Order: sequence, then structure tokens, then C-alpha cells
Amino acid sequence: MSMTPEQAAWFRDTFTRLVDNVDQALMGKREVVGLVLSALLAEGHVLLEDAPGTGKTSLAKALAASVQGTSSRIQFTPDLLPSDVTGVTIYDQQNHKFEFHRGPVFASIVLADEINRASPKTQSALLEVMEESRVTVDGVAHEVGRPFLVVATQNPIEQAGTYKLPEAQLDRFMIKTSIGYPSLAVAERILVGAVDRNPSAHLKPVITTGAVADMADLAATVHVDPAVARFAAELVEATRASSSARLGVSVRGAISMMRIAKVYAAAQGRHYVVPDDIKALAAPVWTHRIVLDPEAEFSGITAEKIVQNALADVEAPLARASA
Repeated sequence: MSMTPEQAAWFRDTFTRLVDNVDQALMGKREVVGLVLSALLAEGHVLLEDAPGTGKTSLAKALAASVQGTSSRIQFTPDLLPSDVTGVTIYDQQNHKFEFHRGPVFASIVLADEINRASPKTQSALLEVMEESRVTVDGVAHEVGRPFLVVATQNPIEQAGTYKLPEAQLDRFMIKTSIGYPSLAVAERILVGAVDRNPSAHLKPVITTGAVADMADLAATVHVDPAVARFAAELVEATRASSSARLGVSVRGAISMMRIAKVYAAAQGRHYVVPDDIKALAAPVWTHRIVLDPEAEFSGITAEKIVQNALADVEAPLARASA
């Protein structure tokens, strides 16, 4: 069953209330908040590449507070072990049995801070839980529940002592974006209220975690016209055919686009996806999945440029409000 116009209107109103709530803690970044919230409702994950001190932790905490969920922060360092992320099984001598002690990954919103500073082995500890929403320790699977969002960060500077994320791991993030520095007017507002070290603590929840799961299920029923799906497929094919790309957008990247485009459409109050939704999301969903040809990269070609060229070359179908 497809989403109805009435359900789309309710979804838009609830989505707007959530963005408004988070905006109280992360001022002036409504577009970024909307993207991250869309990834949460599409049951994907987010990679933030940003300078230190731009509000990444505040974003994760505010989002968790808004959905009445839990949040955790993992500081990735070279000596961090996989068990420090997922948890560990310990023998209880009093009860004479092994008990699983959950790691910080068992939270609604998990902030994996500076993920590229940990070893590849520790980074891989996140792969299963990001894909399947569960971790396996000593052969036993443990579900992390819904909603579940990993917000991983990496610093675009100071690359010494870091481990570059492999393409397979980058592909598991639904979107890649950045918060950026605030405008002068917003910076002034932040400084006036700088005495509050934890603005997220004062936020009241807008909905429950159960309602978040219901919104995710509802968003999955948004209608996608075959012409729109073909448009997305042709864009993906165009990135693969580019002479500047050694590796274009993957099948997972195409599926991720469809999932988040449905949320994006519902957030606009529509029960159907239009080509403009695909265009608006193309950069955050696809650029981090493209591997550049070394010569093209040396000549100044970027993944963003490849996506822009694909959007320019592929003709979009006429939008139809059919369901």
C-alpha cells in the first residue's frame, strides 16, 4: 500500500517539528539536520567530514533527545579494540555462566568520532552493525534495535597517523556531508548562550523511538514512478561510464538513493518521488562512492564534478504525481 496524501502531510509536519527541535541546539544548520534526519528515517548512516568544534556531538545528542532515544560517543584512537565498540563476553564466576556486556554501539544514535584514527580492524567492527543492525560476539548475534544511526566523523586535515577508510566501508554510509562553520549572525547567538555547555539536555522529545520506526516504515511506502527509477539508474550508469572515474556509483548507492529519496519526498509533504528529489540528493548520496582515476584527480577533477556532469547529461523525465 502506498502512502496517502494525508499521511504525507502528517509526515511533513512531524519532520519539520523534529528539525525545529534539533535546530535549538545546532543553530542555523537546518539543511544538514534535515539530511541527517532523512538518513535516520531511511535507516542509513552518515559520514561527516568536518573541522573540529563544528557541533557534531551536539547534533548527535540533539537528535537522540528529539526522538527520546539514547546516544553514545566513541572516540576512535589507534589503540581502540573492536570489543571496545561492540562489547565483550565475560564469565560470571558467581552465576557460573558467560554474560554479554554491551558496548557503546548499543544506542539509538552512535557518534563514531574521528573514525579514521582507529585501525582497520576496529573500523571493521562497525561494518556488520551498520549493515544488519546487529553485532555478533562469540557466535551469538545481538540486535541493536530501531532506530539506529551511526554518525561517523573524520577530520579533513591532520591526516598523519590516520587510516583512510576503504571504498567498501565508505559505500556503507548512506550520505556524506559536513556541518561547516556558522554564519556571523548565528555565531553571535551561539556566543551569547555559550554558558550552556549542553544545550541538548534542555530539549524535549518530539516523538518516541517507536514512532521513528513507524515513520521509517511509512516512508518506505512512498511511490516511485518507473520513469524516476530509470532516471536514477541512468545517472548511476553515467558515473560509471565517466572517463574520469575508476569506480562509479555502486548498486548499494543506487538503492540508498531510492530509500532516502522517499523520505525526502515525504518530508516535503509528497507521497511520490520526483526527479528533483534525486537531483537534490545526488551529491551527498553519491560523491563519496566514486573513485577517481589518478590522472583525472591530478588534473583537478572531483567526484562532485562527475556527479554534476551526469546530472547535466541525463535528461530528467517529466514529474508525475501518480501513485
